[in-house]
Amino acid sequence: MPEPSEQLLRELAPQVLGAVVRRYGDFSAAEDAVQEALLVAATQWPQGGVPDNPRAWLIQVAARRITDQLRTELARRRRETALVTETALVGPMAPAADSEEPEREDTLLLLFMCCHPALTRTSAIALTLRAVGGLTTAEIASAFLVPEATMAQRISRAKLLIRKSGARFHMPTDTERDARLDAVLHVLYLIFNEGYASSGGESLQRVDLSSEAIRLARAVRCLLPGNTEVAGLLSLMLLTDARRRARTSPDGDLIPLDEQDRTLWDREQISEGVALVSETLSRGAVGSYQLQAAIAACHDEAPRSEDTDWPQIAALYGLLERMSNNPMITLNRAVAVAMVQGPRAGLELLQPLTDDPRLAQHHRLTAVRAHLHEKAGDTQQASELYRLASTLTASIPERNYLLLKATRLG
Repeated sequence: MPEPSEQLLRELAPQVLGAVVRRYGDFSAAEDAVQEALLVAATQWPQGGVPDNPRAWLIQVAARRITDQLRTELARRRRETALVTETALVGPMAPAADSEEPEREDTLLLLFMCCHPALTRTSAIALTLRAVGGLTTAEIASAFLVPEATMAQRISRAKLLIRKSGARFHMPTDTERDARLDAVLHVLYLIFNEGYASSGGESLQRVDLSSEAIRLARAVRCLLPGNTEVAGLLSLMLLTDARRRARTSPDGDLIPLDEQDRTLWDREQISEGVALVSETLSRGAVGSYQLQAAIAACHDEAPRSEDTDWPQIAALYGLLERMSNNPMITLNRAVAVAMVQGPRAGLELLQPLTDDPRLAQHHRLTAVRAHLHEKAGDTQQASELYRLASTLTASIPERNYLLLKATRLG
């Protein structure tokens, strides 16, 4: 299928799912119907062309699928008992009246609905990544550092709990919104990360995902303009995404941060991101997204790689480490410490991570160890670790980069 149609379907999927859930009220049935509609589009659009209103087309096809399912279910139940009327049989699946606001942000509503309190935080985030972000189960499992089968079970249970909870498709109250906000922000963070550095495939980046995460972060900020962590997350996304054009060569090869052409960085995004984080940091209480945005600002404001304020970055990662038991933060802090105190200091900080089951077999840990051994002059050890890291990643650009590093070291 042509790439433009593929990207269009990915962008429309959460919007269509939101509209169908709003109309029919059953999340699980709606998701199945939308997936079928997307498959039909993937088959028909390359030959017949994209419809004038592709969103409406997908909603109509999905609605037909649900209607067919309802008729089948009604017929089955009628055969089982003649005492139940059609209205009772349909129950919560009956189509709701069309919204008086057809342009309402269904994707944003879907985002908050998936983060329902009936779900655990992990399950809510996983379900939302699937429904709103369009990530595969394998991609979500990679983000959570768990096996794919474990994540598949998690998502299935989450769908069942949403159905049993009778969750309504509406913007939550202030109290409900506050209870779900942390999960919503974490979902957007993970969607952006998968878009900025794809966990697998031929492309290093998936711009559709990172752009959608930024769009939704802006929408959440419009709802909560005074929330400093919402602003911090948006700032982090902008400051990170600003480097996108410089991260790959014309052939799609990975270019590390210290080798990037900084004239390609988006200065408008950097200015907006710096202004956002500067304004939020001045308000007192500081959260993890604000700290990460401040780190991104340190990188973006350095005119050259050698001008980067690594002591400040190391200090900020130290604060982050106190807030979260996340091994990726320790990994990044080790890199920053190595830039300040030398590679041996960084390697020492990495040692405990080799026994952490969440990261022990992750390619990033092995790649960072290789990088620090290279900095320390241990070229043979570095080469072996680069080769090992290349076998642990599903991203082709990352694999090629790591193999190239290994080859150059001999």
